[in-house]
Amino acid sequence: MGDRTRLSLLTKLSDGPSRSIAGLSAGTDLTRQAVTKHLRILEAAGLVISSRVGRESQFALRPEPLEELRVYLESISHHWDDALARLRVYLDR
Repeated sequence: MGDRTRLSLLTKLSDGPSRSIAGLSAGTDLTRQAVTKHLRILEAAGLVISSRVGRESQFALRPEPLEELRVYLESISHHWDDALARLRVYLDR
């Protein structure tokens, strides 16, 4: 997800409907091959799923892993908030 192109693809897929490679590459400077490469990486990471519709592959977002990540980051952010609060108290002495 640290890659700008992959983040852009996830953003495009986040509105719900699945999209073809042609649909995802339209309006960008990316080739269909480049989009395919990035989608395969996202698929291997479990963030998108693909299905065949006729001769085309359709890709859709899998939001569950992102929700799990959000929950995890939220839980550790509380630990950081507590640690920073203790540091602030210590520095304000």
